[in-house]
Amino acid sequence: MTALAWLIPAALFLGLLGLAAFLWALKSGQFEDLEGASWRAIQDSERPDAPAEAESQEGPDDARER
Repeated sequence: MTALAWLIPAALFLGLLGLAAFLWALKSGQFEDLEGASWRAIQDSERPDAPAEAESQEGPDDARER
């Protein structure tokens, strides 16, 4: 029973802390562009052939050493 004496206030404090964090996020504009964030998450990278570029910049001597 004594555990409830500190568990209930701790739960209320954490709940209020979470609510305060959510309200801060709303006020600071964290949820303004939800559609843009979803498109950026699935967007292809700009340089899909980056490893191939590194090979093409090697000189003729570098290719023979492989």
